[in-house]
Amino acid sequence: MTKARSVSSVRAIPTTTTGDAVTSSRRWAGTGGFVVVALALLVIIAQAGAPSPLYPVYQAEWNLQPIVVTSIFAVYVVGLLVTLITVGSLSDHIGRRPVFLAAAVIAVVALIVFATATNVTELIIARALQGASVGAATGALGAALIDLQPAARPRLAAVLNGVIPPIALTVGAVSSGFLVQFAPDPTSTVFLVFGILILAAGVLVLFIAEKNERRPGAIRSLSPTVSIPREARRVFSAVVGCMISSWALGGLYLALGPTIVVSVLHLHSHVAGGLAVAALTGAGAITGLAIQKTDALKSMIVGAVALIVGPALTVVALEMGSTWGFFASSLIAGIGFGAAFQSALRLLLAVAPAEGRAGLLSTVYLVSYAAFGLPSIIAGLLVPSLGLITVVLWYAILVAVLAVIALVLQFVLRRTRSVEKAADRREFAL
Repeated sequence: MTKARSVSSVRAIPTTTTGDAVTSSRRWAGTGGFVVVALALLVIIAQAGAPSPLYPVYQAEWNLQPIVVTSIFAVYVVGLLVTLITVGSLSDHIGRRPVFLAAAVIAVVALIVFATATNVTELIIARALQGASVGAATGALGAALIDLQPAARPRLAAVLNGVIPPIALTVGAVSSGFLVQFAPDPTSTVFLVFGILILAAGVLVLFIAEKNERRPGAIRSLSPTVSIPREARRVFSAVVGCMISSWALGGLYLALGPTIVVSVLHLHSHVAGGLAVAALTGAGAITGLAIQKTDALKSMIVGAVALIVGPALTVVALEMGSTWGFFASSLIAGIGFGAAFQSALRLLLAVAPAEGRAGLLSTVYLVSYAAFGLPSIIAGLLVPSLGLITVVLWYAILVAVLAVIALVLQFVLRRTRSVEKAADRREFAL
């Protein structure tokens, strides 16, 4: 991994980009730029978690079936996946900043549509635009974190790429829950707030340094593709199972978590719905931060085990109607979510070449969000016929089986262990 050259907060560098909105010759190239990029990534993903506490509101006001609710959630994933496979590598060619600014504009439009929505069709349009904005931004900003990370903290960008998504989803869900519960106009205030935050992030991003050199082939990069640099392919095949199982569990909580709180636990509070999401994603974020200096391979195995135990205990808690049991088991599952994904990502980024970072990160999120969304669609289809608790049971079994498979591969395939150990050694050598 190429090290950043400066740990200063602000550094003067020449500005040569034609037509750049910022004409000053000074940009944030060190810590200042790094912080701005991290905050921009946080805000752009957080706005995607904001609608979750509102699903029960839409369901009650418009008499929506569960499949409609999960479809609104899943449309976001579709928009995100389409964007990832088309513009995921674009920032490797034209720069990180232009791609994020375009994503920010799309996000603001989506939030305006959400704030003024009067029917399901408008919600679906807004959710698709929201997915497109996150899909365009994550690869670009994730790569920008690596470009701008302090030389003294060479693994910090990999850590933040793993922990910012769950932190952001936590922030989005909890803040939305509070605003829906207490704000005067619950179906619009939260979206207006996030719209203002994204506009502010866009203005700040104008002032960050562009460390990635422009390369030809931007138009060609827009053809649908999945980009995994040759150096990272063996590690990717070794860790992808942990990514899939962790994000599949995340999809359950984002799509159905608030509904479970209302329908099964009978907590008619939008704050509680947001906290249901936060229990998983918040624990995942804290775990990701806590394990940043630990052995990535061992942490990934611990995460896979927690992804088996946590969902199993969640089902038991719901069968017993235990609110505290549900939240406690969600915290355990969140530990698995954070440890499995964060550790897998660290191993991948340890072997990723600088020129392929955005494309690789986009592929990681492509796989993760496919696991995030597709099972939730199936769950929504099955709820009317099987019931919510039964669907959660089978969903938990699916996550556990995926985690078991990922865990078995760590111990059975010698090749898997060897490439992971090599990546682990390289990460700590950086």
